[in-house]
Amino acid sequence: MSIAVIYGSTRLHGNTEQLTEYVIKGLEVEKIFLRDFLIQPIDDRRHTEGGFQPVDDDYSVLVERMMKHDTFIFATPIYWYSMSGTMKNFIDRWSHTMRDEKFPGFKKQLGTKKAYVVAVGGDNPYLKGLPLIQQFNYIFEFMGISFGGYVLGKAGRPGDISEDTAAISAAVNLMRK
Repeated sequence: MSIAVIYGSTRLHGNTEQLTEYVIKGLEVEKIFLRDFLIQPIDDRRHTEGGFQPVDDDYSVLVERMMKHDTFIFATPIYWYSMSGTMKNFIDRWSHTMRDEKFPGFKKQLGTKKAYVVAVGGDNPYLKGLPLIQQFNYIFEFMGISFGGYVLGKAGRPGDISEDTAAISAAVNLMRK
């Protein structure tokens, strides 16, 4: 089993990254920090003559790296009760990739993968983070990705995740899974 962790946080060593470390401790993973790459927002041309146009950014490199693995961990802070904009741009671009000749069978290949979610927020994430988990569930369901589980954590300021012992325990349990 090979694992790619796709980090959506813009903060270096933030709470989401710290909680994810408990999930991957002792595992060999490829860490992909979306903040280190230029990902342009989607220019939706699904219904226009000529369709999607090539985009000059780092997105294709990220897809190539991601697709080498059978398991994904999507790690994102909860921003305004959803995933980070960085993560959203990345996933929005999947619409383009499903029609990109460079990635034939993209959706079908994703259907052979498994995914997990780690998300951290400050405003009652154990309840208010559930719509985010549902959003990921719908995305995974549409793409045929098997949803293996999730961990939610509570933290507002940098380092606060260390105080959420329930989230840390859930992360360790997910790692064992």
